[in-house]
Amino acid sequence: MNKFRTHNCSQLSEKDINKEVTLSGWLHRKRDHGNLLFVDLRDHFGMTQCVIENNNKFFPVLEKVKPESVLQIFGKVVKRTNETENLELKTGKIEITIKSVTVLSNAKELPIPVFGEQDYPEDIRLKYRFLDLRRDEMHRNIILRSQVISFIRSEMLNLGFLEFQTPILTSSSPEGARDFLVPSRLNPGKFYALPQAPQQFKQLIMVSGFDKYFQIAPCFRDEDARADRSPGEFYQLDLEMSFVEQEDVFEVVETLMVKLFKKFSSKKIVEEKFPRIPYKEAMQKYATDKPDLRNPLVINDITNIFETEEVTFDIFKKLVKSGARVKAIITKNTKEKPRSFFDNIDKWAKDQGGSGLAYFTIENEGSIKGKGPVGKFFSEKAINEIMKICDAEVGDSVFLSCGKENEIQKILSIARNKIGKELKLIDNNKFAFCWIVDYPMFELDEKTKKIIFSHNPFSMPQGDLNKLDFNKPLEMKAFQYDIVCNGVELSSGAIRNHKPELMYKLFSIVGYTENDVRKKFSGMINALSFGAPPHGGIAPGIDRIVMLLADKHNIREVTLFPMNQNAEDLMMNAPSDVDEKQLKELSIKTVKKDN
Repeated sequence: MNKFRTHNCSQLSEKDINKEVTLSGWLHRKRDHGNLLFVDLRDHFGMTQCVIENNNKFFPVLEKVKPESVLQIFGKVVKRTNETENLELKTGKIEITIKSVTVLSNAKELPIPVFGEQDYPEDIRLKYRFLDLRRDEMHRNIILRSQVISFIRSEMLNLGFLEFQTPILTSSSPEGARDFLVPSRLNPGKFYALPQAPQQFKQLIMVSGFDKYFQIAPCFRDEDARADRSPGEFYQLDLEMSFVEQEDVFEVVETLMVKLFKKFSSKKIVEEKFPRIPYKEAMQKYATDKPDLRNPLVINDITNIFETEEVTFDIFKKLVKSGARVKAIITKNTKEKPRSFFDNIDKWAKDQGGSGLAYFTIENEGSIKGKGPVGKFFSEKAINEIMKICDAEVGDSVFLSCGKENEIQKILSIARNKIGKELKLIDNNKFAFCWIVDYPMFELDEKTKKIIFSHNPFSMPQGDLNKLDFNKPLEMKAFQYDIVCNGVELSSGAIRNHKPELMYKLFSIVGYTENDVRKKFSGMINALSFGAPPHGGIAPGIDRIVMLLADKHNIREVTLFPMNQNAEDLMMNAPSDVDEKQLKELSIKTVKKDN
């Protein structure tokens, strides 16, 4: 190839035996056998075993050099003996007899080893991310990410989309509490914002007369970190289409996702035509709008049974009288489970901040009874009614939660996942996609009791636009949708509101005047006033897609240089202090907060 190497560390095979070659790479590990020293040389492509005898003048060099030093090795390709072959390596049938060695770069003592896949504290891994990325698993994750993005780009072009880049410096959004702000030197006292998403720009592209747009878009949000969310920046496949309805968007995304997940994973896609689940149904059956459909457990409302004399469970009955709901999760054929299983679930629920999960098992000993701590409070008639509502049978168990709707939704959502995992009901070799549809246009804010937009304020409401009842906003549904896979929300999307007059009416419900809307969304409203096509789109998260394909549970495992939980880049020491001279030039003063 050049002076550094004739081949990479994954190329050589039996057909190269007796060739003289030059390889360059990192010293992965070495094994000293006294008169022989074995060296595993690694580069981006793979690994090659090299061996040097103790009478070679370069033997002392290799004895002293530390792991992860960069070496150039010149030698001869020889066949390994049958008993020393390593078929896990592409180069496992050959090795290099070393003739000479050049140390291209010495490594210091390593803060974390590259050899092996041991777990190390995340902060150390992020501080020395360049070392962490040399590890085989991490290296493969990042290569996968690159391949996924390349595949997506190719497929989108094949589907007739054009790739455009939208601005990075833009204006702050009205609800811009999570914006990253950039001071303007030429306009003192004013700020740009980094885009939380290219939402308005991609709609403006449609208004500009283009038919289908996409980009692999960087997005910036000053949010707290979670396992599936980076603090700061993330990437999404941003797309928008003109003259489309909801199903047109679904068809494009389903086509892409099925091809993508089949290309990069051997796991089975449960349904290639993704189920459509109304938001209300999702909340009733799964207590979340991000359900993991691999889990067969569902939630049923059995509140009415507690309003009868067939139940004497006074604690729940009193709560029901004050407006609480009672919901149940049925676990099939769990009568043989030890009491410790049920008690541990109950204790776990209390540890999550809930009031625990009451439980009993349905038995038939001449009559239907409930066995367990609260079983005695349910008559045979009550249990039969529960069996009917919940599709339960003798031998099944019933977990119960009572409280305000929003409170028990939180605990039952995670309890459903917890119980599913404990009972090994979730098949990790499957991808279960779904669409959550029919989101409410508005919702009531729990704290302020004011009506707010529930999802995306630029969405089109459902129904005959000439007959919308603006006096009943909480009954309005929108053409908004989420795509979910294995309990991970990949994206939100919507058919957009392209009618300015309708937008004024909808914004007035949450307290905006026409003047407010014109001022805060001047670019959008102005553009929509000059003829806008019906349009819609979505933006699946690249990081979360790769996380699923790599079978990881933390987004930082598939991100090249992520921040930590506190939004700090430990490797580059960001965020950092800025020189007073620079602040003065930007017309900025900093104010220190009192501890």
